[in-house]
Amino acid sequence: MWRCAVSGRGTSTTRDLVLGDIGDVRRAVEALGEGAAVAHGFGNFYALTARADREVVERVNRMKGRPAGQVGSVTTVREHVGAVFDWTRLPSELPRRQIEDLVEELFTLGPFGFRGPAAARIPPHLSAVQDGVPTVQLIAPGYRCPSNAFLAEALGRTGAGFLSITSVNRSRCLTGAEHEPAHWRADGVARDFGHEPDVRILAHDDEAVARRHHPHHVPMSTTVLSFHRTSGFGRSGLPALTLERHGSLSADHTRAVAANHGFALTVPPQAERRLTARTYTD
Repeated sequence: MWRCAVSGRGTSTTRDLVLGDIGDVRRAVEALGEGAAVAHGFGNFYALTARADREVVERVNRMKGRPAGQVGSVTTVREHVGAVFDWTRLPSELPRRQIEDLVEELFTLGPFGFRGPAAARIPPHLSAVQDGVPTVQLIAPGYRCPSNAFLAEALGRTGAGFLSITSVNRSRCLTGAEHEPAHWRADGVARDFGHEPDVRILAHDDEAVARRHHPHHVPMSTTVLSFHRTSGFGRSGLPALTLERHGSLSADHTRAVAANHGFALTVPPQAERRLTARTYTD
């Protein structure tokens, strides 16, 4: 079991803090409710979750080395996924039931991301206009991930239907790298963020087990599929969704799942190259 430093506003102690311990989860939830960001196990890697208020999102952006005003993503649990999107703005070629079934299958499989029309409740700092449509990017750990218990308690603590989320890494704006991969080890998270007073680390109970539970996913930031518009039709005549980011789940696997639900997949030039996973020297 990994050991991490847990710093309070006025105290500092060292103890085990893991997803499988309900006491640890509640401590992390309390810190999040007070404005801290929690770096936690998320599928087979780590993500940084915080309250969705603008002030908190901007602070997390600055901490990572991003512009404060960079638009964030959201996360939530299964019962609130549908409320993140404005289904009335779904393109007519995309039947809602088929999109919902696609979302369900991909989140059952593991960590994944979707961009769709943003519900009115999504604030401007967590939405972006694309192709003339206000959109939101939803990133979730997959329904089998133990972090859903933490997310559910955090949602209850904040009284919101969603939280802000970002990758656990220093921004490439800060490092100068072409791509700064997300962490998939808690010791790496601690090296980069353990000194930050407003970050808590809630580790996987066993990182190797977490990775084995996701044999189709590379430990890196999620693949993102967009459905706020269609990108024409595939060779089969099916309406095409767009692969916005080629991350942990391969494009081929994503294409196969999409086809099961009546959709083709378009891969634009910026998504042809898959993200790279972080490597560790030890």
